[in-house]
Amino acid sequence: MTTMTTRPGLAARLTALTKVVELGPGRLDRKLLNEANALLQRAGERLKLSSEHTVVALAGGTGSGKSSLFNAISGLELSPTGVRRPTTARTHACVWGLEGAAPLLDWLQIQWRHRFSRASALDKGDSQLHGLILLDLPDHDSIRALTDTEADRLIGLADLVVWVLDPQKYADASTHRRYVTELAGHDAVTVFALNQADRLTTEELAELVIDLNDLLRREGVEHPSVVPTSSVTGRGIESLKSVIATAVARRRAAIQKLEADLHRLEQRLAEAMPLGEAMTAPSSVDEARRLGLTDALCDAVGVPAVGEAMENVYAERSSQWVGWPYPRWIEKLRSDPLKTLRLEDVGDEIRGITTGSVTAQSAEVANAVHALADGLSMGMHPVWRTAVLQAARSRASQLPQALTEDLTEVAPQLDRVPGWWRLLKVWQYFLVAAFLAGAAWLAVGLIIPDQLPEGWEVLGDSATLPWVGLMMASVLGLGALSGIASRNFVELGASRERERLEREMRRRVAAVSATMVVEPVERELARHQAFYMALRDLSG
Repeated sequence: MTTMTTRPGLAARLTALTKVVELGPGRLDRKLLNEANALLQRAGERLKLSSEHTVVALAGGTGSGKSSLFNAISGLELSPTGVRRPTTARTHACVWGLEGAAPLLDWLQIQWRHRFSRASALDKGDSQLHGLILLDLPDHDSIRALTDTEADRLIGLADLVVWVLDPQKYADASTHRRYVTELAGHDAVTVFALNQADRLTTEELAELVIDLNDLLRREGVEHPSVVPTSSVTGRGIESLKSVIATAVARRRAAIQKLEADLHRLEQRLAEAMPLGEAMTAPSSVDEARRLGLTDALCDAVGVPAVGEAMENVYAERSSQWVGWPYPRWIEKLRSDPLKTLRLEDVGDEIRGITTGSVTAQSAEVANAVHALADGLSMGMHPVWRTAVLQAARSRASQLPQALTEDLTEVAPQLDRVPGWWRLLKVWQYFLVAAFLAGAAWLAVGLIIPDQLPEGWEVLGDSATLPWVGLMMASVLGLGALSGIASRNFVELGASRERERLEREMRRRVAAVSATMVVEPVERELARHQAFYMALRDLSG
């Protein structure tokens, strides 16, 4: 047995169809997918079987003379012809060159008792038919459902189909509606035998041939091959045999049938999923959309609000450490600014945001996810738009909680005291102590200069008192300047803390969104691109 070698084009198109079937579930109509699967299975099985044999099926309705034509071509009375009600119940096969044909006949499910060999036909001038497997199919319009199903099955499996039509029912609706309209693109592997030509005059036959050709063209058969035949007079039998012999000699009918079946399926797939501008759709989420999603999610979980609150609390708490003490002590006589500004409540809100209130923003999270999917799927087929949106939403219900848990790890430490605050506080209290010492010196020198004990007279020396006053003024100025400078450093530090916090929160939001939104969406986008690339390759 010789297996069939396909042209590179057919092999590539079958590979493309395999990809379409692999990526199609949930996107393509189930019936269309089943047909594609069936074609792939049929092609795989047929290509493994003998390429030296061509399967030609005689198909037709009851009374078309199909079995008589089968016997006329084979030259033997192999298929019984009916008398009262002519009908074929079982498929009969006549094989020219039996060697290697058995696996193919098994695949066709032809019963052993209905297989006939024409090995001796080579001695009778039929060498051009060597490799032919001729099938006489059950009548497709039989009242027996079993034979009807078998006829349909073998019409699909045959490499070349000869439709046997009789003059009275050549335009039969059941034949044309169920079969002929499905033959568009199958011209090379379909022949129409207008049988029982002996019942017609020459003029009638010519008129019927013209009418049948016109009818077939209207139904999509661009180049119909019509052969008038008569099993009674033998008219046209040699012409039909010549057509069949040509197909057998070329050993191309099986490939042509598969190509025609593939072409028709490709047209139906193109109608269901038009290529259009599908190849221009993105295959991944670009950086701009990633940033847009991150921004939207940051807004949804309140990252800017957390950063602003953190900056305010940082700045206000610093006043307890780095502010010039005298103004701070005066402020204590007034109401507490923390309570006035409700910054303590802000601190509670910060902790709340990072421990559970993210779930309250689930609507904004959903809107951000939907906006991403909507922008990426613009122009796609509605089925794929829905698929991209479903992919984006696949973990949307878990997203708020995931953001909550991740952001909890970077909650701002509101009780953290930078080291430079402590050093500055020591410096400022040193200045306070210096000022108080100067004030005491000045008081002693002015009030009791003559009552100082021995050794302390310098405190009452009137010459030193101006210098003491100058020192006190310098201390106050230095303290005020250090207070102003420290406030500037605090504001700068608060801004940096806010940037650090927001940067880390954005990084974590981006990481969570990449895992839970972007990755599922990119898988769907890649599937979309691969599907349409396969459709493009399928069209050749």
